Amino acid sequence: MPERSWRSLFRPSVPLVVAAILLGGLALAMIAQINAKDTDDYSGVRGDDLVELLKSLDATNERLSTQIDELTTTRNGLLDSTKRTEKAEKQAKLRAEQLAILAGTVGAKGPGVEVVIDDPDKNIDAAGLLDAVEKLRDSGAEAIAINGVARVVAQTYFLDDDDQIRVGGREIKRPYRIEAIGDSSVLAGAVRFPGGVMDGISILGGTASVTEQKKVTITALADVKAPEFARPSS
Repeated sequence: MPERSWRSLFRPSVPLVVAAILLGGLALAMIAQINAKDTDDYSGVRGDDLVELLKSLDATNERLSTQIDELTTTRNGLLDSTKRTEKAEKQAKLRAEQLAILAGTVGAKGPGVEVVIDDPDKNIDAAGLLDAVEKLRDSGAEAIAINGVARVVAQTYFLDDDDQIRVGGREIKRPYRIEAIGDSSVLAGAVRFPGGVMDGISILGGTASVTEQKKVTITALADVKAPEFARPSS
């Protein structure tokens, strides 16, 4: 953890400092009361006056004890509030990271598969490649990239361009290598099962193979276009 983060972790907030000062002041006041009681000479004080004085001291001590309890409760509440704030910040950060992965604005890594599609006769078109990607997505792929250059997200388009295919504006050359992050066994099943990716590619005249991997690293990022009309609702 960076030095700055350690300092911020142990730096008390202003409310906690105030509470600590007040607690210290009350403690000193109680000590002063006790010392005064021990050192004052009450030999010349009448019995009735002495009783009233003791009652006054008891009332003062009780009031100070009550104030200390209240300040302690306030301090504990501030500590709990700080912990809740830190937890909320961690959850917000985690959510932001998850959304960034889904949007394709950051890289991603995790278990998954690599699917290689060979198309020697150039029969596979954009629709055929998109169908293969959709089968992986429907099987739980959380991040997908093609040939290491085209990140596939919800708004990514597939387009035929002469004898090539463009994915999100990027030209994809044969053979097509699809990397997908998710449950590797489930994703591999989406490729192999009857009616899956292999069968779909075979019908189009190509071949497909799949390799399960413990770690897939995707560095390609999606092009993010700022919304022209949409704005947050709150």
